[in-house]
Amino acid sequence: MDNYFSSLGVQDQFISILKKQDINSPTPIQSKTIPEALQRRDILGIAPTGTGKTLGFLIPIMSFLLVSSREHCLILVPTRELGIQIIAEFEKINKFDKRINSALIIGGEPQSRQIKQLSRSPQLIVGTPGRVNDLLGQGKLLLHNFNLLILDETDRMLDMGFSIQIEKIIKFLPEKRQTLLFSATFPDQIKKIANSYLKEPFVVNLNHENHLSKDISQELKRVGTGEKYDVLDYELQERDGTVLIFVKTKRGAEKITYRLRRGKHSVDTIHGDLRQNKREKVIARYREMKFRILVATDVASRGLDIPHIDHVINYDLPQCPEDFVHRIGRTARAGAKGKALTFITPDDDYLWGKINKIVKIEKIDRVRNSKGKVKPNKKKPSWLKKRELKRKKRSTA
Repeated sequence: MDNYFSSLGVQDQFISILKKQDINSPTPIQSKTIPEALQRRDILGIAPTGTGKTLGFLIPIMSFLLVSSREHCLILVPTRELGIQIIAEFEKINKFDKRINSALIIGGEPQSRQIKQLSRSPQLIVGTPGRVNDLLGQGKLLLHNFNLLILDETDRMLDMGFSIQIEKIIKFLPEKRQTLLFSATFPDQIKKIANSYLKEPFVVNLNHENHLSKDISQELKRVGTGEKYDVLDYELQERDGTVLIFVKTKRGAEKITYRLRRGKHSVDTIHGDLRQNKREKVIARYREMKFRILVATDVASRGLDIPHIDHVINYDLPQCPEDFVHRIGRTARAGAKGKALTFITPDDDYLWGKINKIVKIEKIDRVRNSKGKVKPNKKKPSWLKKRELKRKKRSTA
């Protein structure tokens, strides 16, 4: 409804652009954040992925950038994929005007190309904390006049250990600025950052007690460790539509992809060892449905916006419990229905207990057991003990 966007304070030119993209009414996160952001308020937005928050902050900041060349915005993101996605959304809106110059500052790409972008004095910069810090240290990036700051998927940035980098970056920004912080979850760390960086923020919390979309049909399946692949192969043959499979390690992703190809499945993979241009090509081919199955590590659990994903399969549980929500959120996008299947081995019981404290799955469509009885193992796995010990050391350092 054009009038509804108008009532939020959105300019007619943006309404026209959105209409050409078949976006006729705002999502809940957009209807709450856009008018407050246009009033120059700091915002703390807690909302699951796939709820439309990117447009929720792009529309107001672009309104400011178009009015004055003195306005500058920095958007920090946890991954290269999310940065590319945000720039793509920005260009969809900006292509009808092209007055706003932008730069994408991410790892995995040549610094020389990014330095060239910065030499054009962009009003909008989207970047990952590591690369932004590198260019700040070299004196190639100046942020003293960037009066708008967006922290997107902040919980993910903290999980990836970027808290120190974010703190360093913010020191280069003017103290008088507008800050919008978005997160899919609301742990104590996010509350602490919000108290440090936001001034009297408008708070939007769209998370419900059960963080999972009602449009996603959940299924848990207990399997023995040695039979996981055979069960996966069976499930893939039984299901129609596109599939996204999450595994724990890069080696695991390559191994499963190899076995699936030998089994005549149409499949490819993305993980952290692939060069950025290779990852982009794989994602583009998957988006165009050139193959059916994508095997991925958690590099794809956020920022991967592909509407046609019908099934998400958690072959391995995520090491970070909060990532379960982000993985599942890759399906049932834009009002579609989706299905999620999660394998639980005896060694997974402790971790699944931690995950279920967050997602609180009380009713599951089907719970099926594999052949024979699987004895639960509620002891904490050794790999999890080591990871928690490393986190504890970092926090006390």
